[in-house]
Amino acid sequence: MGRNKKPLFEQVEIIDVAAEGKALAKIDDKVLFVQHAVPGDIVDVQVNKSRKNYYEGYVTKYHKLSDIRIEPFCSHFGTCGGCKWQPLPYAEQLRYKQREVENNLKRIGKVELPEIATIMPSKKTQYYRNKLEYTFSNKRWLEADEMQLEEDSLERYGLGFHIPRMFDKVIDVKKCYLQEEPSNSIRLAIKKYALENGLSFFDIRKQEGLLRTLIIRTTSTGEVMVIVAFYHEDVEKREGLLNHLKAQFPQLTSLMYVINEKANDTISDQEIICFSGRDYIEEVMEGLKFRIGPKSFYQTNSEQAYELYKVTRNFAGLNGDEVVYDLYTGTGTIANFLASKAQKVVGIEYVPEAIEDAKVNSANNNIGNTHFFAGDMKNILNEDFIRENGQPDVIIVDPPRAGMHEDVVKTILKASAKKIVYVSCNSATQARDLNILDEKYKVTKIQPVDMFPHTHHVENVVCLEIR
Repeated sequence: MGRNKKPLFEQVEIIDVAAEGKALAKIDDKVLFVQHAVPGDIVDVQVNKSRKNYYEGYVTKYHKLSDIRIEPFCSHFGTCGGCKWQPLPYAEQLRYKQREVENNLKRIGKVELPEIATIMPSKKTQYYRNKLEYTFSNKRWLEADEMQLEEDSLERYGLGFHIPRMFDKVIDVKKCYLQEEPSNSIRLAIKKYALENGLSFFDIRKQEGLLRTLIIRTTSTGEVMVIVAFYHEDVEKREGLLNHLKAQFPQLTSLMYVINEKANDTISDQEIICFSGRDYIEEVMEGLKFRIGPKSFYQTNSEQAYELYKVTRNFAGLNGDEVVYDLYTGTGTIANFLASKAQKVVGIEYVPEAIEDAKVNSANNNIGNTHFFAGDMKNILNEDFIRENGQPDVIIVDPPRAGMHEDVVKTILKASAKKIVYVSCNSATQARDLNILDEKYKVTKIQPVDMFPHTHHVENVVCLEIR
């Protein structure tokens, strides 16, 4: 034991990977969860959370490195909250993700399952994201070697990602391996201009400063959208920065800004203004063009999204005369992707702007058999709605991580579609919903898909057929 109130465990062997990607060890009759370790490591662990049945802690010393461990490729590994599985070979990452899906469906779902297909790997394991959001901070996170320096000698402005579990600490990112250029160049250029021209970075505790957040969206066709969020209006400084970006990056498809005076960073409820170019970018998939606005949801791994949607289409097994409901449709990507194989597709989504994009996507692709509705799923999807829009033959659901609202599941059961294709980014909540659907549906196909290399996150597609 160390001198701290919480114990320091020495020479601990990491034996497995647990939920949320944490490494796992056993201490007597308790489980110990550890960050930044892999099975086979032997480490000292300082406990920072102690509960009745488990501990959580962090590595203070590595005595032996696992034979399977590889060198992390990013200099920010261990501090940044992303890409936590970098020390794990990609094949091992896939193995643990497959196991997580199987465990969740069996232990939480408690339903009869067919054989689970082998997880589909991502072709890209770096530079695979099409959207990143950065935060400006006037008190960036200091690295260990900087702690010894005088405060006055340190440049404290940072533009990067929040440190895990520290809402007011931001790591100043030098290079991120998640999004292709010009993403890194844009971020670095904005910081350089801001420092040279006296633009203040946000102080989240005091709620002051000009520059707040930066969003960069890209497409596989090379289009780029930049959204700069300012805390308050300063026309001269705002236009100076945006004109600088416009001149330095003439390839920008869309340059936008928002004045966000709220206490939180979300901009989904704010007016986003187009400064230069279009107010959208376009992604292309199988010849279809999909318009993506500043508030639109689109799967963040474009290439793997195509694979995910092909699995969805295959599971739906459409022959051209079906009425399909696409719940949580977003910008209508799945709905429009399936439309040529169906008689009619009905899409529902909470975000009105996304529904407008969905309608435009249909119009731009000369798709005339889609119908989109905006609103809260549990309020819109009811028996009257089904009577007006037709009895669904196939229902596609792609809900957020929390899964489906209980009322939505009940309505789906009443609708009695022949088939349900459930796309999920959280197999635990998916399993919970499958348990409820089990009274009327049996699971016939399961296909995990890896969308997020170097993280524990995994998508899973399940086909259910009416009993």
